[in-house]
Amino acid sequence: MLLLLLVPALIWWYWKKHSGRAGTLLVPSTTNLQKASKGWKIKLMHLPFILRLLAMAFIIMALARPQTRFDEEQVSGEGVDIVLCIDVSGSMLAQDFTPNRLEAAKEVAAQFIDTRKTDRIGVVIFSGESFTLCPLTTDKSVLKSQVYGIQSGLLEDGTAIGSGLATSTDRLRNSKTKSKVVILLTDGENNGGQIPPVTAKEIAKKLGIRVYTIGVGTEGFAPIPVQASDGSIVMQREKVNIDEKLLTQIASETGGQYFRAKDNEGLAKIYGEIDQLEKSVIEVTALHRYTERFLPLVLAAIVCLSLEWVLRLTLLKKFP
Repeated sequence: MLLLLLVPALIWWYWKKHSGRAGTLLVPSTTNLQKASKGWKIKLMHLPFILRLLAMAFIIMALARPQTRFDEEQVSGEGVDIVLCIDVSGSMLAQDFTPNRLEAAKEVAAQFIDTRKTDRIGVVIFSGESFTLCPLTTDKSVLKSQVYGIQSGLLEDGTAIGSGLATSTDRLRNSKTKSKVVILLTDGENNGGQIPPVTAKEIAKKLGIRVYTIGVGTEGFAPIPVQASDGSIVMQREKVNIDEKLLTQIASETGGQYFRAKDNEGLAKIYGEIDQLEKSVIEVTALHRYTERFLPLVLAAIVCLSLEWVLRLTLLKKFP
């Protein structure tokens, strides 16, 4: 591109050359020359130089090989099949988290989904019974839509940890991936369902499924909204009862870990730790594609040189 500096240099040289010549042409004072100076040929005599100058500029820019670049990444690898098993019982509305336990769990679960690029993820909810909200899928938008739509009261109230875990393991039963994981989140003690938690744990062990358990709730008492007899909602402080012994047993015997979350930040940190423990094998291939853009410049140079050649052989034939 530094060759473009020749353009202003040539313009200066051409101006000096023809300004001196113009002075000598003004000495003779004949009628024919005065008429010719006003003719259209005189006005066009500098056009070939301009065309040649443009052609040279186009050729210099073409030699610089202008290109457009297109970057593309191909992500491949072996992911992990994960089921998010979320407690939606009434106690999950306790406000020891912001704004409550359930909303905090939904937000962190959605963030976790975003970080798992190649994994298939499913969602199971449970309270007094369990339900598959979303089967295993890689469609992150569908997953997050289902997670954000979770509400307490969708199922019979209670805390059926065994049923929730059993439904989650059933979602993974036919999985062909090497890593199968359940992340079970609850804030209470098992008090319902048709399948005991120990039975569900044995099923997970047999299927080679790791279970990470999360107990959600602060220490002591937590404010929980309760419907009064007149239909109004009042806040009532209730003791936080989490069966940590059961959750620890389920996690340790299936190869997972038990975590206790006491606030929003702690819950987010736990999901971050699980994300690090269950790493997917991801291969990212970067592709750089270049498209040459010099051809229009070459064509423009050819057009300019062709016009110059035509002018010199026709209209401006008498001019040097």
